Amino acid sequence: DPKTPVVATEFVGTSITSTGDGSEMSPIMQAMASENECVRFCNDQRGYVRLELTPKTLRADFRVVEYVSRPGSPIKTRASFVVEDGRPGAQQA
Repeated sequence: DPKTPVVATEFVGTSITSTGDGSEMSPIMQAMASENECVRFCNDQRGYVRLELTPKTLRADFRVVEYVSRPGSPIKTRASFVVEDGRPGAQQA
């Protein structure tokens, strides 16, 4: 129920190489995001989630590569979120 209060945050990342190069947004990911108001970020590129944890915050950086089908892809941070101590839910950084 989207009207219930936020009590926790879950970060989910893609695999680094499964299913090939990936894309900005696949039709399946678009459908999932449109049906779930709780999803803050959705992307189908290959990559990983880098977390930085301090006593006051957790920062999640979604790192993506342009391609995995050959060596040498550049990597970039596609989105970042922060969860603050005592404040449920992720905020875009």
